[in-house]
Amino acid sequence: MAVIPVELAGRGYEVRVTGGLLANIAQEARAFIRKPHVCIVADANARAHWGESLARSLSSADIEARWYDVAPGEASKSWDSLARLTDWLLGQGVERGDHVFALGGGVVGDLTGFACAILKRGCGFVQLPTTLLAQVDSSVGGKTAINTAAGKNLIGAFHQPSLVLADTAVLGTLQARDFLAGYGEVVKYGLLGDAAFFDWLELNAPAMAAGDMALRVEAVRRSVQMKADIVLRDEKEHGDRALLNLGHTFCHALEAATGYSDRLLHGEGVAIGCAMAFELSARLGLCAQEDPSRVRAHLRAMGMKTDLRDIDGDLPDAAYLLDLMGQDKKVIDGKLRFILARSIGDAFVTADAPRDAVLQLLDDALAERH
Repeated sequence: MAVIPVELAGRGYEVRVTGGLLANIAQEARAFIRKPHVCIVADANARAHWGESLARSLSSADIEARWYDVAPGEASKSWDSLARLTDWLLGQGVERGDHVFALGGGVVGDLTGFACAILKRGCGFVQLPTTLLAQVDSSVGGKTAINTAAGKNLIGAFHQPSLVLADTAVLGTLQARDFLAGYGEVVKYGLLGDAAFFDWLELNAPAMAAGDMALRVEAVRRSVQMKADIVLRDEKEHGDRALLNLGHTFCHALEAATGYSDRLLHGEGVAIGCAMAFELSARLGLCAQEDPSRVRAHLRAMGMKTDLRDIDGDLPDAAYLLDLMGQDKKVIDGKLRFILARSIGDAFVTADAPRDAVLQLLDDALAERH
């Protein structure tokens, strides 16, 4: 088992990565269960796959599982969902010293984490991520949030979990599209700060996607380690942590433009956004012309979306997409910050990307759809 410590002062926790963790939940998370029952907020699909296994392990330790189901999809990250969940947790008598378990992908983790951040001014929670995206990204680092009509993740809090159990065995239950969407966040780590990891992915990711468990554990471990290192340097995104948003400025605008629907999954948007960020970097003379081609070639080899033409249905024009980017949390003093790249593995944050260059990039990408 790989164990990655996130050593924040007074709020440190472990991320454990291996297969079989959920089936042994009573032992793995025993330190965070202080009553004869535990509240588990679960994605309905994740509960269908893993609920019985969790309940069996807990029952063996005389612990009752109390379930709260969340409908899959970004629509569940809403004010209404948050209100219903917090009311339920209060009805279950959750106290500040308790821990709520979050079983599912990023939606459940974000919603549960935010509920726990504000419930009685803060209670604990344990992340049980069941998607590749959640295991390598959203379950680690303490970002919790809901969406609003104005944009994605605009209402939230930094609230660190007390434990993350990344059970790589659950990845075998994912549909291919969901697995590859998560891979968008994995490849991001190589692109933003670890060229050797990107080299490794070019060589090993096809076998990993095909089911090689040892490669899956290693990909998750390296991704989590990189995120943990960045979070330790900059927990609340005043500096280096913004690098983790590589591809996300484009991605969040595209998600909003597609109504946060299954037309575009988050990780698919990240992959497209990374390709566009490298294309913009090359156009601005920041990185070699070959770099965006290499990024796109790898994403295509993995069977992933790489361009706006890969998104089904209508999209708004370039000016509207740029306006959507202006709603992003990365806007500071009215200036939109982009994460651009000097090369694969060397990303940086800038507020100096010319608006005209971004508009032209979007115009060209939209034109390729026709």
